[in-house]
Amino acid sequence: MSEKKNVGVVFGGKSGEYDVSLLSAYNVINGINKEKFDITMIGITLEGKFYIYKGDVEKIKTNEWINDSKNLISDFSLFDGDIINNVDIIFPVLHGQNGEDGRIQGLFEMMDKPYVGCEVLASSVCMDKDIAKRIFRSVGIPVVDDVLVFNTDIETDKLLEATLDRCEENLPYPMFVKPVNMGSSVGISKAKDRDSLKEALLKAVKFDTKILVEKGINAREIEVAVLGNSHPEASYPGEIVSCKEFYDYEAKYLSGDGSRIDIPAKIDDKIIEKIRTYAVKAFKAVGGSGLSRVDFFLDKDSKDIYLNEANTLPGFTNISMYAKMWDYMGIGYSDLIEKLIDLGFERYEIKHRLTIKE
Repeated sequence: MSEKKNVGVVFGGKSGEYDVSLLSAYNVINGINKEKFDITMIGITLEGKFYIYKGDVEKIKTNEWINDSKNLISDFSLFDGDIINNVDIIFPVLHGQNGEDGRIQGLFEMMDKPYVGCEVLASSVCMDKDIAKRIFRSVGIPVVDDVLVFNTDIETDKLLEATLDRCEENLPYPMFVKPVNMGSSVGISKAKDRDSLKEALLKAVKFDTKILVEKGINAREIEVAVLGNSHPEASYPGEIVSCKEFYDYEAKYLSGDGSRIDIPAKIDDKIIEKIRTYAVKAFKAVGGSGLSRVDFFLDKDSKDIYLNEANTLPGFTNISMYAKMWDYMGIGYSDLIEKLIDLGFERYEIKHRLTIKE
């Protein structure tokens, strides 16, 4: 029997989605086949401090891990030391800024370690909703009309009023206001009039210096899971039918009864195939590898399809869609985790066959 590989599962992070990461990491750690893999748990605090954690995985889910001092090791280096040298591949279970925006992926590249998921460029591009939408448009994938707002556009009352005018001139109400570099619906608001638009902009700017104001459409939210490297495949789409007006952060991760999940989504077969095709096309356009969850809007009236965003490190919580969609396709949770690990090794080996000199 071949020797077990050691998987370094990284969780937490200096991010507004810290709590989501803990829930996802708890499931990933429990889902890894312990007969095939050993696990090194690497926690990052909200302040950005790294620890090796050797305690009870249950304490990760509840955030008690950080107080489990007897099981925390802080005096180690990501670039040296016996502990990290024994890690064969890193599985970053991180969401949002500093986790899926390419920064920590760059660190793994500098460490010369294989890792699960998209590389630096795809991660950073998909984290920036504005840049991602420009790329999707360029390859013919439809996206919702928007207005881009910078923090400097609303820093005075006069500028704020001018920005409100610009939004109203270009988009009808309702509008959705989104921080460009946040995920999991953090900081997103629905604006129905000028007052609520103003309030939404002032809320969003607390999370990011770039804000997207998008045309609101009467749409269903459809998601597709993408898996693979050079030859990615798309799952059948799923739909989250939220009991709330829109599927916000609380409904996604913190509310047990905030939604109903339909896999496959109850939509026409032709639309299903078009969405799956768009998902793979988007994944390839940004240079994706490993995994992504690609989210779409399906206009309830016109049946038009719009790509909303591509998530390069989708959630793995109990109610997260990515694993559920692959389970419907016949790939169970543990097998999916193993496949993602294999894809990380595969990409690393391909890159290391390339030459850097003529």
